Amino acid sequence: MTISIAVAGASGYAGGELLRLLLGHPDVEIGVLTAGGNAGTPLSAHQPHLLPLADRVLTDTTAEHLAGHDVVFLALPHGHSADIAAQLGDDTLVIDCGADHRLADENDWTRWYGGEHAGTWPYGMPELPGNREKLVNAKRIAVPGCYPTGASLALAPALQAGMIEPDVVIVSVSGTSGAGKSLKPHLLGSEVMGSASAYGVGGEHRHTPEITQNLSRVAGAKVAVSFTPVLAPMSRGILTTASAPIKNDMDADEVYRKAYADEPFVHVLEHAWPTTAATLGSNAVQLRATVDADAGRLVVVAALDNLTKGTAGAAVQSMNIALGLPETTGLTTVGVAP
Repeated sequence: MTISIAVAGASGYAGGELLRLLLGHPDVEIGVLTAGGNAGTPLSAHQPHLLPLADRVLTDTTAEHLAGHDVVFLALPHGHSADIAAQLGDDTLVIDCGADHRLADENDWTRWYGGEHAGTWPYGMPELPGNREKLVNAKRIAVPGCYPTGASLALAPALQAGMIEPDVVIVSVSGTSGAGKSLKPHLLGSEVMGSASAYGVGGEHRHTPEITQNLSRVAGAKVAVSFTPVLAPMSRGILTTASAPIKNDMDADEVYRKAYADEPFVHVLEHAWPTTAATLGSNAVQLRATVDADAGRLVVVAALDNLTKGTAGAAVQSMNIALGLPETTGLTTVGVAP
């Protein structure tokens, strides 16, 4: 069976990464590609690396253009997915790579994003307890944010095991592609090269409630989250360092290896510490946990590609589960090095 695919937001970074992965997926046929302001232009003007699709022309992002496909990926800014999704039939699998359907709490949505809450969809991080089952046969899926992916997978096993206190500190260093493709003065090469800068400091980043939601569900109690993102002079990748006070004396390596033993895309390292370069272009999360005995804290380092496992790879992985395909189809754990 060939699965017909449409991608909204095909000219952006997330849309381009989706198409790169889908071109390697043996069971899909890529159909309509849409964009906002770039509608009417060839895809090759925006994604020159996608040579097999070079002659495609982007159309307007409307439900009319997206309808009729088996799967629709929405790689749109927050606030733009809900209206389009509501116009697509229940027989269409809609996968939202934006934030519109991630948060369960209406007040959190209003505080952090504004506007009306569009509702909550099954959450496309199958590695978290209870999520994989909810994705099977799902027709609506919310793809996690890139920062919450690394932070949640870094701390979930320790919280679930009762190893740490529900009071965590997370610092995530990210490449500039996480901010999207639209022009922003602070992302100019002259501003970024040779400089690292913190932003959203003091609990101001929009991914904070998503991280809190994920970790609190795993812990079974409210988890206090202090999250600081840092912009680094690289195009893609996230390196997360997460820590929390030790609650129960356990072997950190054993806790993490047991938690992720059957996960195809989460790899607990033994002889090296995670690096973003090792995950470039792959759907893998590499992590390692240790105990800082003097400080009495667990420290976990996790690396991933923000555009792959942090966005498009998670979307394809979730699609595979929803449609009953092998979860790893069209995805790789092999990075590009050096």
